[in-house]
Amino acid sequence: MKKIFFLSIISVAVGCSTPSEPTPKKTSLKIVDKTVVKDGVAQSTFTVWGNCGMCKQTIEKSLRKEGIQKADWDIDAKIMTISYDTSKVSLKTIQQAIADVGYDNVNIKGNDAAYAKLHECCQYDRK
Repeated sequence: MKKIFFLSIISVAVGCSTPSEPTPKKTSLKIVDKTVVKDGVAQSTFTVWGNCGMCKQTIEKSLRKEGIQKADWDIDAKIMTISYDTSKVSLKTIQQAIADVGYDNVNIKGNDAAYAKLHECCQYDRK
């Protein structure tokens, strides 16, 4: 009798811990906001929301400014990597330039009017 009782408890415990339906995969976006400065040149990486190649083009074009040496937005990871001269431009100015063309980033929400004018495929889920 003890054996049957013990096996019943184990069956109930295992049954309760196993979901009846598979749990959907949650895809989570890693939020990044990091800057390293060496000899007056900063390299920053931060999250910028967007969807496609047109987004990449618009975001990177917004950063054609004095002091910015390199700007690359990774479409899949949603990560902007940028190198810039800290005596000529600030990270806040860079992030504001991206927001001005309609793209939310880790610190500044994109301009609503500019977002509304983005191509349909570029209108990402707002944060």
